[in-house]
Amino acid sequence: MDKPRFRMPTAYTILFLLIVLVALATWLIPAGSYEYADGVPVAGTYHAVPANPQGVGDVLKASFSGFYDAVDVCLFILTVGGFLGVVMKTGAIDAGVAGVIRLLGGREKWLIPILMIFFGLGGTTYGMWEETMAFYPLLIPVFLAAGYDAVVGISVILLGAGAGVIASTVNPFATGIAAGFAGVSLGDGILLRLLQWIVFEGAAIWFVSAYAARVKRDPSRSVVGVGAGKLQVSMEDPPPLTARRKAILVVFALVFLTMTYGVIPFDEMGLPLPSLGWWFPELSALFLVGGVIVGLMDRMSEETLVETFVAGCADLLGVAFIIGISRGITVLMNDGGITDTVLHWGETALSGAGPVSFVLLVFLIYLPLTILIPSSSGLATLSIPIIAPLGRFAGVGGDLVVTAFQSASGLVNIITPTAAVVMGALALGHVPYDRWVKYVWKLILYFLLLTLAFLVLGVFLG
Repeated sequence: MDKPRFRMPTAYTILFLLIVLVALATWLIPAGSYEYADGVPVAGTYHAVPANPQGVGDVLKASFSGFYDAVDVCLFILTVGGFLGVVMKTGAIDAGVAGVIRLLGGREKWLIPILMIFFGLGGTTYGMWEETMAFYPLLIPVFLAAGYDAVVGISVILLGAGAGVIASTVNPFATGIAAGFAGVSLGDGILLRLLQWIVFEGAAIWFVSAYAARVKRDPSRSVVGVGAGKLQVSMEDPPPLTARRKAILVVFALVFLTMTYGVIPFDEMGLPLPSLGWWFPELSALFLVGGVIVGLMDRMSEETLVETFVAGCADLLGVAFIIGISRGITVLMNDGGITDTVLHWGETALSGAGPVSFVLLVFLIYLPLTILIPSSSGLATLSIPIIAPLGRFAGVGGDLVVTAFQSASGLVNIITPTAAVVMGALALGHVPYDRWVKYVWKLILYFLLLTLAFLVLGVFLG
């Protein structure tokens, strides 16, 4: 009798186990803190504080605390689900996808580079990351209908935007915040980061395109199986693309275009366009209004519209749970007083290093730090005021410290289970986490080696 094969736990179990491990760490790692000035830690002020180890009660409450911390993101995800539920009910998505597939006529492979460049530009310019959650339910069915698997749909969005975030050029939420704390301008080091983006985005497109071609030729080579997941569009008997459905698709596209425009900080990027300054509350309202408009266009009754919207929210409830649970890890670290201790260990390791070894160590130290603190803006606020002054003693400019920070942060956040976007995207595509790791680890290795090479190049060019 064959022994049962090991099955990877679900995303919920993985995140809960990580919460337990972090709680155990608060019993082993000494508690400490920096002195803060206007919310920013001051280098050289680390000191021990009374230990606050996290117990069973804290572990059980961590996820709920994470929800409080991420309630805006969670409600945004639910509202997107409601909007998509209403649009799917009209049949416009089925008809539109069928029309796109017919129009491409076997040239679906061109969707991969085109869309990845679009998401890559969003990632490198304004740090498009959490906002990509709205696109997974839209694009995964398109790639499934084109004969690919769910991994291709996820990769186009996650790796396209992820490569852009790794090589952020003017991303105000990571590069901008980090540059401010490092005492350099956003333009310092931009040529190196621009070259890095071109190389990384090209590598990601090649990687995804090669995998997609293998799956297209031989579906058995898919890491999950073609058609895996519930978010599918049937191409056997699609509904007709009527004038009403075309109008609904126009509204559908306008909602996503408005979302993209609304979150881009044109003023911080120095562009002469009005910035709306929208974030999750405004975006949630946008998708709510969009859902109501689409329902009225389809002449749904009030009862049908409400029931359909709520059912769509329910479809993405699991993703909202994952986002909240993942935030609980950071909550436990902060409550246990070990976040600053881990940062202090990095400060100690960097003292006295030469230029090349310093910048490489900065990158390597940020890899585990990003796992513990997935928020790039939060990690920049906590760490750059400590790391950047050390760089000046080592002969490394603040711009290169910023590049090392954002490269590590972006790289880890496309694979770590503590990243809500990764776990949420995999949940939407019904792709087990271990299958994602099996698929993406080679690209992660390529990115790692390329980053080390770029950082060394930056030292010599500096």
